[in-house]
Amino acid sequence: MKLCVATALSGGVDSMMAAHLLREKGANVFGVHFIHGFGAGPHPSEMERLGHQLGIKIYFVDLSKAFHEKVIDYFAESYASGKTPNPCLVCNPDIKFGLLFDVCKGFGATHLATGHYARVRRETDGGYHLYRGKDTQKDQSYFLSRLTQEQLSRALFPLGDLTKDTVKKMAEEKGLVSAARGESQDVCFIQGASYGEFLSSLPGFSPRTGSIVDRRGNILGSHRGLHLFTVGQRRGINCPAAEPYYVLSLEPDTGRLVVGKKAETYELSCMVKEIRWINGVPDGEFCGETRIRYRHRAAPSVVRPAGPDAARVHFDSPQKAVTPGQGAVFYRGDEVLGGGWITKTPDEKGVRT
Repeated sequence: MKLCVATALSGGVDSMMAAHLLREKGANVFGVHFIHGFGAGPHPSEMERLGHQLGIKIYFVDLSKAFHEKVIDYFAESYASGKTPNPCLVCNPDIKFGLLFDVCKGFGATHLATGHYARVRRETDGGYHLYRGKDTQKDQSYFLSRLTQEQLSRALFPLGDLTKDTVKKMAEEKGLVSAARGESQDVCFIQGASYGEFLSSLPGFSPRTGSIVDRRGNILGSHRGLHLFTVGQRRGINCPAAEPYYVLSLEPDTGRLVVGKKAETYELSCMVKEIRWINGVPDGEFCGETRIRYRHRAAPSVVRPAGPDAARVHFDSPQKAVTPGQGAVFYRGDEVLGGGWITKTPDEKGVRT
């Protein structure tokens, strides 16, 4: 049976080429552009031009209400509780491969494709497995680590075996022009403003001001809001010292921003909760690699599951800025085993370098 594929089109070159490659392979393809209600995306006329180039119909789906409830509220609540969120890890399973695909099924779609640089395969065990993209510099498997088996069974990533340079060259050779200006940002709904400015603009968001202290509780200064900081941050502390200060932790209950020296930002272990294991909970502890944020090189580690959706991670060497609220994603070789939320670093600090 011929595949009917909805391709989530942002207007950029990656999703554009994903749709084009699927059409070249003979799939029945249509585009879907979801409206999240924040920031200025491509104008509808630009998207229509893109659809004309690709020879496909594009549907516009307004998911702004759900996006606000599931992504924006999560984003704001995380900062209000002293955590650093990762909205893509919520948006992909809940919005794109959740609500958006549900709408697309009404248009006849059997699968949903995106421009992510990642790979999915059905293996001999009958399960769907997620792998890093071939382009190690662009690999986006991290953002897909919380997809379920059902979602992966309907997911297509046509760019997984390609490099970004190859994709751009192919688009140029075929005369395809994207509808977006520049590369997409890590947080697509914040454009032309800082995170702090965006949060302050949200109704009901109240900045938590307070003191800047060292680990001993000595007051070093004051800050304008905990939402302006994240663990490992150096800029914006503005407390003169012989060595620069870095953020060690945030205390939403007291409003205190705890700072220290660079060496103090390193941790040997952390706890991860609300883990979604792609192919079931591991039988016991395993050696692999753990990625503690998207721009982090996955670090060799021992992962010890603690129940169905929690684990303690012990790194082979101390890692900088292990940040509560960020996603921890587990790998074995190129395979993604699952991902959850960093909840805390242990009381015992381990060895620092």
